[in-house]
Amino acid sequence: MIYKVYYQESKIRNPKREETQVLYIDAKDDVEARQRVEENTPYNIEFVQLLEGNHLEYEKENVQFTLVEF
Repeated sequence: MIYKVYYQESKIRNPKREETQVLYIDAKDDVEARQRVEENTPYNIEFVQLLEGNHLEYEKENVQFTLVEF
């Protein structure tokens, strides 16, 4: 399944909505997606969202849609 992970690049600084970034990851569930991102990056994860159906198709049309592999 494909997950969209919203994150801030630093755990030290206070989160600001304007600096929220996203990455896309393929994982079996949201727990695995969060765990893989936490183990491989210094990011402060805000939210992990499952993408499926029309929502996934819409995201695939986005220029930034690239699955991250660790």
